[in-house]
Amino acid sequence: MGDWRRSIQRALVAVLVIIWVMSGTGIAPAVARTIAAPPTPAALEIPNLTDGVEKLTLDNGMTVLLKEVHTAPVVAVQLWYRVGSADETVGNSGISHQLEHLLFKGTEERPIQFGRLFDAIGSSFNAFTTYDATGYFHTVSRDRLDTVLALEADRMVNTTIDPAAVDSEKRVVISELQGYENSPGYRLNRAVRRTLFALPEDDTTAAYALPVGGTRSDVEQFQAAQIQEYYQQHYSPNNAVLAIVGDFDRDSTITAIENSFEGIANLPTASARPDVEAIATLPPGDPIRLEEPGSLPLLVQMYPLPATGHPDEPALDLLSSILSGGRAGRFYQDIVRPQIANSISSSTSNLRGAGWFQISASLGEGQEFDSVEAAISTQLERLQTTPVATADLDRVKRQLLAGVILGYRDISSQARQLAGDETVTGDFRHSDNYLQQAAAVTPADIQAVTNKYLRPELAHTGYFTPTSFDPNALTATAPEEGTAGAVPVTPTDGGDSADLQQFLPSDIASAADIDRDWLQYPTKVELPNGVKLLLMPDDSAPAVTLVGSVDAGSGYDTPETAGVASFTANLLTNGTTNQTADEFASRLENVGAGLGFGARREGVRFGGAALAQDLPLLAEQLTDALLNPTFPTDELELAKQRSIAGLQAGLDNPSTVATRTFQQSLFPAGHPYHAMTSVESLQAIQQSDLQEFYTAHYRPDTTTIALVGDFDAVEAETLFRNLLGAWSATGEAPRLEFPEVNGPMAVTRQHKTLEGKTQSVTYLGHLGINRFDPDYEAAVVLNDIIGGSTLSSRLGLEVRDRQGLTYGISSTFQTGQGIGPFLVSMQTDPNDVRKAVDSVLSVLQQVKDNGVTAAELEQARNSFVNSYPVGLADPDAVAGAFLRREVLGLPLEELYDFPEKVKALTLEDINLVAAKLLKPEAAQIVTAGP
Repeated sequence: MGDWRRSIQRALVAVLVIIWVMSGTGIAPAVARTIAAPPTPAALEIPNLTDGVEKLTLDNGMTVLLKEVHTAPVVAVQLWYRVGSADETVGNSGISHQLEHLLFKGTEERPIQFGRLFDAIGSSFNAFTTYDATGYFHTVSRDRLDTVLALEADRMVNTTIDPAAVDSEKRVVISELQGYENSPGYRLNRAVRRTLFALPEDDTTAAYALPVGGTRSDVEQFQAAQIQEYYQQHYSPNNAVLAIVGDFDRDSTITAIENSFEGIANLPTASARPDVEAIATLPPGDPIRLEEPGSLPLLVQMYPLPATGHPDEPALDLLSSILSGGRAGRFYQDIVRPQIANSISSSTSNLRGAGWFQISASLGEGQEFDSVEAAISTQLERLQTTPVATADLDRVKRQLLAGVILGYRDISSQARQLAGDETVTGDFRHSDNYLQQAAAVTPADIQAVTNKYLRPELAHTGYFTPTSFDPNALTATAPEEGTAGAVPVTPTDGGDSADLQQFLPSDIASAADIDRDWLQYPTKVELPNGVKLLLMPDDSAPAVTLVGSVDAGSGYDTPETAGVASFTANLLTNGTTNQTADEFASRLENVGAGLGFGARREGVRFGGAALAQDLPLLAEQLTDALLNPTFPTDELELAKQRSIAGLQAGLDNPSTVATRTFQQSLFPAGHPYHAMTSVESLQAIQQSDLQEFYTAHYRPDTTTIALVGDFDAVEAETLFRNLLGAWSATGEAPRLEFPEVNGPMAVTRQHKTLEGKTQSVTYLGHLGINRFDPDYEAAVVLNDIIGGSTLSSRLGLEVRDRQGLTYGISSTFQTGQGIGPFLVSMQTDPNDVRKAVDSVLSVLQQVKDNGVTAAELEQARNSFVNSYPVGLADPDAVAGAFLRREVLGLPLEELYDFPEKVKALTLEDINLVAAKLLKPEAAQIVTAGP
């Protein structure tokens, strides 16, 4: 079906912070080192993703997939229904998504927000709707599995769909749709896709013509009886797939499944989804042309494809990687490098009834749509007439296999793959078959599918032309000071909702003891030059991940050269004294590995991942990037152009605008958290600035590396000693200084106006604490009660659940070396901003004045403690957590002591911190939107 493969690729890119920029000549190295030519990559064995999977069918027709993975005491649960937006008819678009929301509103036996129940048992949970399916998922401690099954069985048939719940949740869904509408890319994609699939004139399925969330006009008219009928048609055991992966006992789990689900009968109105016929697509008509407010001109092309499971599917996916996979991708080499486009990507969507191949681009400065289309056509014609080189095809095949191996250390990904394949294709082994087919793809196959599917006459094309955009002319109201003037809201604490204990087994909702026997500490090594290594061997998969930090973040930027830290970090991999940028990237891409750097306020974070056998290569590349960068001027100029385009896109995004305005309003000039990039600052940066910044801030004594995966600790230590041991620096390392900040004394409201938006984004907050504050643990628990979860916090229950004013609302104490903000963020209809803001201020004032309840503290404590094994089950996440503590100078053992500290907190502790830290009377409020 394609989705699981793309999710792995997206996750890998996100983890590695890979930013593709380029190469050149220039600066003398810190340490000269000869880079040997890499050996020819060994052939990879195709993994068997479904090895050990057991498939069962209950008497009522429900499909169950089980896979035992005993690496950590946690379990992933995915319950998918064979219903999505492709099953909807004209006039009820979005009803599948609306129903997904309502399944959290409570049942006849449990009339309570289900998010609170899931939160109490420590589940990492959520839900989604796609064209072809609706899914509900959890990752939870193994001793909570039976409870998750019981709760999912309850809401499969007993969800309460009443008019009040529908009316409230309709507003939430509309808020979600408004958020999508803020994006010009979303609007263009939707318009082009509607030219690909016909909207029927009669009351038949709209298939893929309409967006998954539906249209606002359809959502507004939903009635409770209508949704109840849809629920009874599609939510039944014979239309569901349950996948469980993790540390469970087979026999007792089967018994729990049967106890929870086997007694559920299929309703007379319910029926299993029939086999789907191929969904017809339309021939291209005139191109779509959108001329609307925005920042960058955009181009989209869509070509119709067959449904998932078609023999051409693997070749099409590999074709997409040849075009836009990494630095070696043809689009990057021949379209981005010459600045015809700032960015360009390709992707495949293979769904149950049809699919499409999509090419998306944002135009380079001064470029026209014709020039970008001509460049795309040149690449497609090249593939149509000349077979791709075997080496290029082998590279993308290896990237695919390596991505699967790297991604499948995560049991949630494994459960998602099983449930998705079974739900959409009817065969949980689909991905295994796909990988075998992908391995057999030849250059002739790539040529054939390009000629078959990507011919010019098949392209559905759309153009987005911004009507006007001047980032320096964002209109803003003058700050408005004064009290909130809010009418007090109804308290939504533990006193107005039923006791969680009556809906959960008595021993399940309480805080469990942490089993420390399986927990692992890293081996800590400090090299003579100050480089710190945290080594965590884990042989659960033949792969390694490294994450690291250098004290070279954007907190050192000045307003005049804001962006120099980011450019320095991003250009480390774009040419060294030993390798050009293309050579550097090829060494990694040829083995399916990756490495990237990105600047944050308090440091540069870097990350890399590779198969275990390629750890020496990954370490060599990291060393070359850290010690021998050249910062070529031509690549700096390209990075400038792409960064300016990215900045312009950000300044057309209400969330980005609100973030920048809030941050600069709270922290004065000269503070490490204040400086923001501008077109002027980006254009002013020169190669000499990068050299000076690198020399001052890239040092072994401020560098920490955490390595996790399948390696020998002694061998890894020797490897890094040999590579990094000669790195040296002189003098004292620079350190960030955090001047004292005094926030506003009264409520201050600002509004930034962006044309063409349908939703407003609001940031509300004030100064908070730093990470070293003795109140840190109490503040974290307090925040969880206030706004830690959209579905179970005070703010979520009041502003989202009761009033339906927002799709998402959350709060956080942002902590680091310096004092950060306490921040509430939310998205609302522009007409609801004042009401939502005043409701937030009232909730914060209630907590400040009256404190939280014992029931709220108990729920938060249980949630933290019960969810702790889930977070610790991911070795990569644990490595990142240890890295953060080492960089901040905190004890490593604090990671595992946190649950006990939370359990020791009293109600008095929390309420004293609430009175001390919350300052709603001095909140800084920034709204960006229409």
